[in-house]
Amino acid sequence: MKEKEERRTGVPFDIIEIQGRGKFAESEGGVSEMMNTIKTTFLMALMIVLLIFVGNVIGGREGATIAFGFALIFNFLSYYFSDRIVLAAYGAREVTREEIPWLHDAVGELSRRAGIPMPRLFVIDSPQPNAFATGRNPSHAAVAVNRGLLNLMNREEVVGVLAHELSHILHRDTLISMLAAAFAGAIMYLASMARWAMFFYGGRDRDRGGGGLLEMLLVAILAPLAALLIQMAISRSREYAADAGAARLTENPLSLASALEKLAYAADRIPMEASPATAHLFIVNPLSGGGVASLFSTHPPIEERIRRLREMAGVVG
Repeated sequence: MKEKEERRTGVPFDIIEIQGRGKFAESEGGVSEMMNTIKTTFLMALMIVLLIFVGNVIGGREGATIAFGFALIFNFLSYYFSDRIVLAAYGAREVTREEIPWLHDAVGELSRRAGIPMPRLFVIDSPQPNAFATGRNPSHAAVAVNRGLLNLMNREEVVGVLAHELSHILHRDTLISMLAAAFAGAIMYLASMARWAMFFYGGRDRDRGGGGLLEMLLVAILAPLAALLIQMAISRSREYAADAGAARLTENPLSLASALEKLAYAADRIPMEASPATAHLFIVNPLSGGGVASLFSTHPPIEERIRRLREMAGVVG
């Protein structure tokens, strides 16, 4: 039976098949996942408060109302169109089961275990090994893998990466990341408006309830940085949760740990034309950079992610 299944999918049966509920079930990950959810909710609320505050400084109560309406428009557009935009931006091509049978079967099997519809599968013609998930909900989701991922990884490692992306879909991280990016974009746009307001009005528009010159100067400088830090914190917490979810889906944390080691090495050496606005979607940051730049990365340190996965597998050192 095992040999028959392996021939059908092209993926070793014991990589995909999960026998019962093992040590990676809710007893291990439930508390951590709950804390991540609470943290994400708090950070999203903080992002909304920051947006309204920036609007209030620029134009008083009227400005705060406009800022909130501005955010709603951003989020509406992101909710319905961001997945199509990002897939088109990277030239992602949808692939059928006839083209890559084992990959389709692996995604289908993992989706069944996660209890979600199978997402559409895309391939990006890039030599850098990487992958991301997008879509507003599990019924409208897509997983995109770079050609470099399929060339560099063995199938066990590819399954680990796919499980990570499906965990993002299961946890609604794809929606959270879209909303966080939309709020951050709205805040940065309003901060830009604050700079123009200082230029034209010199901060003398207090009669309308707006802030003074110093307040607008602080908003113009600090608000974009604060929005970036909040978005970064949201993205980092969701990456850890998706790693843990992948370990539970496959009951093989070391397959994803091995993949992350290869991904980290290759991402620094194989360039990819990626936008900073969408870099947070990928399993590892497609933009190379270290030192101070790494402090502002939307991805947690690869070493820490690998350490946590090895710890889940009971491997020390």
